[in-house]
Amino acid sequence: MTLIALGLNHQTAPVELREQVAFAPEQATEALRELQAQPGISEAMILSTCNRTELYVDVEEGAEAVPLNWLSRHHQLSEQQIAPHLYDLRDDEAVRHMFRVATGLDSMVLGEPQILGQVKDAYQLAREQRTLDTGMERLLQHTFAVAKRVRTDTQIGAHTVSVAFTAVRMAEQMFTDLRQACVLLIGAGETIELTARHLVEKRPRRLLIANRTLAKAEELAAVYGGEALALEALDAHLAEADIVIASTAAPHAVVSREMVERALARRRRRPMFMVDIAVPRDIEASVGTLKDVFLYGIDDLQKVIDGHRKARESAAREASQIIDLQVERYMAWRRTLGLKNPVVDMRCHAEHYRDEVLAKAQAMLARGKPPEEALAFLANTLTNKLLHHPSARLREAALSGDIDLLQAAGRLYGLEEGPANS
Repeated sequence: MTLIALGLNHQTAPVELREQVAFAPEQATEALRELQAQPGISEAMILSTCNRTELYVDVEEGAEAVPLNWLSRHHQLSEQQIAPHLYDLRDDEAVRHMFRVATGLDSMVLGEPQILGQVKDAYQLAREQRTLDTGMERLLQHTFAVAKRVRTDTQIGAHTVSVAFTAVRMAEQMFTDLRQACVLLIGAGETIELTARHLVEKRPRRLLIANRTLAKAEELAAVYGGEALALEALDAHLAEADIVIASTAAPHAVVSREMVERALARRRRRPMFMVDIAVPRDIEASVGTLKDVFLYGIDDLQKVIDGHRKARESAAREASQIIDLQVERYMAWRRTLGLKNPVVDMRCHAEHYRDEVLAKAQAMLARGKPPEEALAFLANTLTNKLLHHPSARLREAALSGDIDLLQAAGRLYGLEEGPANS
């Protein structure tokens, strides 16, 4: 079996391709079932976020190309279109990658904690759909333990700058005093909730929250002192917003160029600052060409985020050392899955000899032999059978000078401690 991590992220692919390869939440369950049903794939998990789409699969020998074939077919893209942007990591490198992802070392925001929750969500879905077995189940449990240790033993999480926080910082640079600004948040997921939390500290003049499910928008609005809107009312209220931050799971744009043009006309050309941190994008890309609109996408946030990376790079090196050690430990365990258990084999041999000799001793008793003679036969014959092969190997080791084997035998039988007390 080969463990494969196949995917693309913000470092390897532009947002245009990432949004084509992303799995919407409502698609994830069926996609996972379909992936796991492919020939040669025994275990599978899909991780899809705004910055990455990754398949984690355990495949049989000869089926290593199946994940890429399936991914391209599923999204109706040619392998030539996506292959140059993919990383295809095997075994220990796949394990290392998963550990790095879960600890935030592979994130746009170094050390950001949200990705661990997303990995846990992907794991939970895979468990519910029964697409995991012993190998990857153990890998995910090990991953969560490594992430916890990295958070505890390093400063990787200190002063973490999230994508949401970065979006608010950019807005603050555009509008020096957010207390004079009306902010419109589109969506009601975790990223938008984090954004709202950061915005509350800046005390904007007005906060609007628009979402497809109005009840969820009302829930967030009640917590953060905003006003809830249905997504259908977006066109009517867009002109009121000085700042727009969008992050939904919609499969297509929810803010069109025409909507923004109408809003600008009603605003009498007062500028709008817009941040789109969704993949697929929530705001049509052509909006960025409009005069009086400052549109930033998720890739643009990278420039701001880079300025905060140096403070965490030392912690990242410490985290990498922890990860390297844990990769070795997991792979050592994984290698044992393909090996016979010598303890089981040794016990089977011993039980076979025991049954064989016991049957002969019982036959002696049945023929009228004295119990003492049958017991002596049982003890001597069983001892000889159990020690015959080890004794022969140790004689060969002594003749060939194999000191390591002789010392190992001593440790195995506890001979360094002297003969057992009777």
